[in-house]
Amino acid sequence: MSQKHYIIPIFVPHRGCPHDCVFCNQKKITGIEEKEIAIEVSAEDVTKKIKEYLETIPKKNVNIEVAFYGGSFTGIPIDLQKELLGAVYHFKKNGDIQGIRLSTRPDYINQEILSVLKYFGVTVIELGVQSMDEKVLKLSNRGHSQNDVYKAVTLIKENNFILGLQMMIGLPGDTKNKILRTTEEMIKLKPNMVRIYPTLVIRGTALEVLYNEGEYIPLQLEEAVIICRDILTKFKKNHIQVIRIGLQPTENIMEGKDVIAGPFHPAFRELVEAELRLDKLKRELNKLEHIPKELEIHVNPKSVSETVGLKRKNIYFLKKAYHINRILIVQDEAYNRDELKVFSHITNKDI
Repeated sequence: MSQKHYIIPIFVPHRGCPHDCVFCNQKKITGIEEKEIAIEVSAEDVTKKIKEYLETIPKKNVNIEVAFYGGSFTGIPIDLQKELLGAVYHFKKNGDIQGIRLSTRPDYINQEILSVLKYFGVTVIELGVQSMDEKVLKLSNRGHSQNDVYKAVTLIKENNFILGLQMMIGLPGDTKNKILRTTEEMIKLKPNMVRIYPTLVIRGTALEVLYNEGEYIPLQLEEAVIICRDILTKFKKNHIQVIRIGLQPTENIMEGKDVIAGPFHPAFRELVEAELRLDKLKRELNKLEHIPKELEIHVNPKSVSETVGLKRKNIYFLKKAYHINRILIVQDEAYNRDELKVFSHITNKDI
């Protein structure tokens, strides 16, 4: 039986970040209230949070990870880093948790920092790369270069940390070609995992000003979904796990609240996976000499949603494009999540 993964989140909003990137408003993105941001996160806070979570998590067959979110962790004062990590390491040393994850900037990584992280049992480091295009980085006020990414990745790998990379699409100055080049460069870096975030215009950011002045045009939802489909395809072909696509919905991050514009959808990844599955279905149908009027599609039970598409979009598309009268989705444990097979007959009623 596989272990169930649990994450205990520790928020250190906007701590340690030396730049105000045009897209960033940490208190809106993390859902943390402004009054909470002013309060320093302490070792006592960390210990209390971990104990509270551990009381709710099963004791057996689990993999528990503490993750620091919300800021450039290695940019905060080194004494505070040690204080916070020390509180977590106590639980790791005792076997209560198995991993420690943090995110930071490429230009806030060096051997001294990595030695501290290794001493306190950090297992995963995620780098906010966002783009590998120098012009896009400059227009986004990232404050780091492509070369900083290469240096940081080399050091992280030499010190045997698990590497995660984060990228954003639709930043100022971005194009689809630049996004795909960023994807290819990230593949060359061979990360263990990747996160993909479409750029949103968040209230209270420099990007909101640019948007209101007509100097920034965000991606449309459908456009962003198609680009992410192509990116996801490339990462999958290179056996790189994509652990998130799209910003996590919070009470603040909802269209009409703090999202002024941009390709936000609470089920963004599902939209992307559905497009990927539709492409595969079209390829399978195009292999057939004759398109039947009734069709059976066998998939893993966990792949039904992405096969059908949001609001049955894929089913409607296939029926209209291929003049199919009935389509039945058959759940079959014999297939893995990425597999499917098309049969030209119906044995049961349509779903």
